[in-house]
Amino acid sequence: MKRIPALLIHGLGAAAVLCTSSPGAEAPPSTEPVWHDVSAWGVEGQGWAPTELAARYDRLPAKAEKIVRPPVWSLSRNSAGISFRFNTDATTIHLRHTVAGAALALPHMPATGVSGIDLYALDGGKWKWVEVSRPKEVTTTQVISGLDPALRTYLAYLPLYNSTVKVEVGVPEGATFQPVAPRKEKPIVFYGTSITHGASASRPGMPHPAILGRRLDKPVINLGFSGNGRMEPEVGALLTEIDAAVYVIDCLPNMTEPEVAERAEALVRQLREARPDTPIVLVEDRTYTNAWIMKSKRDRHAGSRSAFVRAYDNLVKSGVKGLTYVEGEGLLGDDTEGTTDGSHPNDLGFMRQADALEPHLRKALGMK
Repeated sequence: MKRIPALLIHGLGAAAVLCTSSPGAEAPPSTEPVWHDVSAWGVEGQGWAPTELAARYDRLPAKAEKIVRPPVWSLSRNSAGISFRFNTDATTIHLRHTVAGAALALPHMPATGVSGIDLYALDGGKWKWVEVSRPKEVTTTQVISGLDPALRTYLAYLPLYNSTVKVEVGVPEGATFQPVAPRKEKPIVFYGTSITHGASASRPGMPHPAILGRRLDKPVINLGFSGNGRMEPEVGALLTEIDAAVYVIDCLPNMTEPEVAERAEALVRQLREARPDTPIVLVEDRTYTNAWIMKSKRDRHAGSRSAFVRAYDNLVKSGVKGLTYVEGEGLLGDDTEGTTDGSHPNDLGFMRQADALEPHLRKALGMK
């Protein structure tokens, strides 16, 4: 019987069976890929070390459970915005991942976005989409075959609205596989609502924080909490623990005029006291795409935005530096086609929002 190298045995997946054969016979070639657990080399999109987390792919540290409101803590267990990179020359790539929640899709959002893994590859200095997994059960294996042979860098995004339990990359035996460590540079930190969180993107790579991360070639931390982006001081205290390249505050869709008046200025001062030199970008709420025909929605925008402008003016007059104010009227375009439900962007809306924010972020970061 041909001896199987120890390295090969270690790389076989749990479902593989090692078969014996008669003396002198060759062992059949393995069809099971060699699996690589992403937790072994790490991810981007987290502001705290793995030892500070309750679970490997959480977005807030374990201590936050006793600090923030229960809905914020629960939503922070979703893996929105978390990504990992690797190099391989494999012509077939297997993505195997397990999520915690059995609800794989939402009424306004497909399973590919809620629970899928989204894969990109670097081509000529530009990230280009490759494939997305299509979950039908809590554990999904997506086989991506027929790739042109070449050693490439790949980027994969974890599910937006589900908690990731485990994720692995499999490549054929003999293929090159090189984990790429998370970058150490300061991240862009987004704090916001369901829109920042990723509703209703078709894929995890399509929310505007992910798009901007690729365009600007910067690590991104997504702290969007669906229905719960409310400029709370408890969340603000956690934000100050992250040494950010820039903070993007985009909470107005979850806030009324009195809440904005009470909390907006306070949050900026909280961040500025802890991080005197970090740029802060303040983003108005996107305009509901049916606000043109619904006065109540126009009134809601007018109220929250007027309070936000007053807070910004007070901050500037008091000498707070490094602030950028972004108006919300044009974030989704002017043709009413940028959302799935009047509120949450579709992929077109997310692309437009990225287009609108990009020049402001470039200026805040000192980029051309």
